[in-house]
Amino acid sequence: MSDVLFIVLAALAGLGGGAALAGFFIKNKHAQQEEETKERIKSMLREAEITAETIKKDRILEAKEKYLKMKAEFDEEMNNKKNIIITNENKVKQLQSQVSKDQEALKRKEAELDSKKENLQAQLHSVQVKKEELDRVTNQRIADLEKIAGLTREEAREQLISMLTEEAQSKASSQIKDILDEAKLTATKQAKKIVLDTIQRTATEHAVENCVSVFNIESDDIKGKIIGREGRNIRALEAATGVEIVVDDTPEAIIISGFDPVRREIARLSLHRLVQDGRIHPARIEEVVAKTEKNIEEEIVEIGERTCIDLGIHGLHPELIKMVGRMRFRSSYGQNLLQHSREVAKLAATMAAEMGLNAKLAKRAGLLHDIGKVWPEEQELPHAILGMELAKRYKEHPEICNAIGAHHDEIEMTSMISPIVQASDAISGSRPGARREIMDSYVKRLKELEELALNFDGVNKCFAMQAGRELRILVDADNVDDQKAGKLSFDISQKIEKEMQYPGQIKVTVIREMRAVNYAR
Repeated sequence: MSDVLFIVLAALAGLGGGAALAGFFIKNKHAQQEEETKERIKSMLREAEITAETIKKDRILEAKEKYLKMKAEFDEEMNNKKNIIITNENKVKQLQSQVSKDQEALKRKEAELDSKKENLQAQLHSVQVKKEELDRVTNQRIADLEKIAGLTREEAREQLISMLTEEAQSKASSQIKDILDEAKLTATKQAKKIVLDTIQRTATEHAVENCVSVFNIESDDIKGKIIGREGRNIRALEAATGVEIVVDDTPEAIIISGFDPVRREIARLSLHRLVQDGRIHPARIEEVVAKTEKNIEEEIVEIGERTCIDLGIHGLHPELIKMVGRMRFRSSYGQNLLQHSREVAKLAATMAAEMGLNAKLAKRAGLLHDIGKVWPEEQELPHAILGMELAKRYKEHPEICNAIGAHHDEIEMTSMISPIVQASDAISGSRPGARREIMDSYVKRLKELEELALNFDGVNKCFAMQAGRELRILVDADNVDDQKAGKLSFDISQKIEKEMQYPGQIKVTVIREMRAVNYAR
C-alpha cells in the first residue's frame, strides 16, 4: 500500500522535483526491505544451525547405537567363526596327520618307481648303445659289400638283411630269456605285496546268515489265529510261501524255516501284515503273500540300483541289476552273496589299480562274477559258465565275460582281469570270519583249547570266551604266585601257537584270586 502511495505522489509532483522525491522514497524503502530480508535470513540461518546441530546430535546418537549393536553382532559372529576355526583347525590337524602318513606311503612308492625307472633307463641306454654299435657294423658291412666284385647292390642288400635278422633274433631271444627269468623271480613277491595291500585296505564283515527267521509276536494268543481251525491257516501260509512255519512253546515267537532267504522274508513280512490286519484266513493269506512278493521284487530292484550307485558302476542292464539285488537274499556257506560280491568288486578294483589295469572293468567283473547263482531257472551248467552266458546276453565287455567264466577255471583266462577276479574271490571267501565253520569242528576247537590249558600245573578252571578269541584261566593262589602267573600265561600262549590252528589271535588271561577264610565260633 505504501508503494502505491509513493507512486501517486510522484505522479502528482510532476516530472521535476516531485519525481526526484518519489525516487528517494522508493530507494529508501528498498533499502529498508533489504535490511529486513537480511535479518530474516540471519534468523533463518541461526535456526537452521540450531536444527542442524540437533539433527547432528540425533544422528550421532543413532550412529553410536547402531555401532554398538553392530559391534555386538560382529563380536558374536567372530566368536562363532572362532569356534568354527578351532574346530576346523582340529580337523585340519587330523587331516594333516593322515596326509603325512599318505605322503610317506607315496614317497615309498615313488622311491620304488624311481628305482624301476632307473633300471628301465639303464636298459634303454644299453639298447641304444647296442643299436649304435649295430648301426656302425651295418654301415661297415655295407661298405665292404659294395667293394666286393660280382655282387649287385640288391644281392648285397639281401645278404646284409639276412645277417642282421639273425643277429637281432639272437639278441632278442637272449633279452627275452633274461626278462622272463627276472619276472619269475619277482612275480611271486610282487603278487604277495599287491594281495596284502588290497586286504589291508578292505573293511569286511563276518557272516551272520542262517536258515531260520524269528517272527516276534506280542502274545501267545496270536499263535492260535495263525494256526487256524484244524491248522488250515498255517497250511495255507506254508503252501503260499514254500517255507516251514514252526509254532512251538517258544514264548512270543514263531520260527520260519527255509533254505531260501527270499521265501523266508516273504513269509515274515506276510505274517507281520496279517497280524496287524487281524483277518487271518486262507483267502486273505494268499492275497497278502501275492502283494508281499510284488513288494519284494521292487525291493530287489532298489537294492541292485543302490549297490551299483555305491560302487560307481553305470550302464548295467536292468536284468543284471535285478540279479544283483537278488544276491542280497542268497548266501554261500553262510556268507551273504551280495556282501561277498561287493568285497570281490572292491578287492579286484584295488588290485587292478595297483597293477595299472582298468579298475572299472575289474570292479564290474567282481560284482557280476557270481550272478549265475541267482538265476531263477534251473540249469545244468556250472554257475560260472551260466554267469558268463548271462553277461554275454546282456552285452557286457568280453573281458568281463571271460573273468566271470574263468573264476573257477572252467574256461581259459584270456585277460589280466580274470586272475585278479579269481584271486579276489578267494580272498573274500577264505578270510577268517567270512564263512561259518561247521558247529562240530567249532565246538571241538574250543574244547581242545580249554583242555590244553587245564594240563598245566596250578590251573583250576579254564573258560574259552568270545567265540574262542579269549582264554580265561583261574589258578590256585596258594601254588601260583604273581610271577608264576605271568610265566604261565606266556607258556600257554606259546603252546597254543605251536599246537593249534585258529584265525586271528587268542588272548590268554590268568586270574589269581587270593581268598582269606576264617570261621567265628
